[in-house]
Amino acid sequence: MTNPTARKFGYPETLVAETGSWLVLVRPQQPTLGALVLVCKEPAEAFSGLSAAAFADLQTAIVKIERVLKDFTAYQRINYLMLMMVDKDVHFHVLPRYETPRSHGGASFADAGWPGPPALGQAVELSPADAAALAKTLGAAWAKA
Repeated sequence: MTNPTARKFGYPETLVAETGSWLVLVRPQQPTLGALVLVCKEPAEAFSGLSAAAFADLQTAIVKIERVLKDFTAYQRINYLMLMMVDKDVHFHVLPRYETPRSHGGASFADAGWPGPPALGQAVELSPADAAALAKTLGAAWAKA
């Protein structure tokens, strides 16, 4: 099942992976390389509204996300932001954090907020094709993780 939040972040083209309860999507605006959106597939607009199964499955998703992003970006920290101010469906922004810029596909990705809070407004805007390509790369890593 998809919801407006998943579609806003480019689903299905930006799909990295899917678990029983969660969609892992590339965030088209990349404040750091490898930024993802973890969207719950359940029709919930509050974290407390998730089923026990979704909470249990969250661990499965997070373990794989961290393994894939650690290998891909060599992040130093990872942030999970549950903002839900504009997009009401339960979701997290997942941001690998690092002190020195990373590069991918000819673009440089600085962590403008390091070592403080993420600078979400300072992001590399991926084209739809580049977002889909990054999703494919991360999806292949997910399949091997």
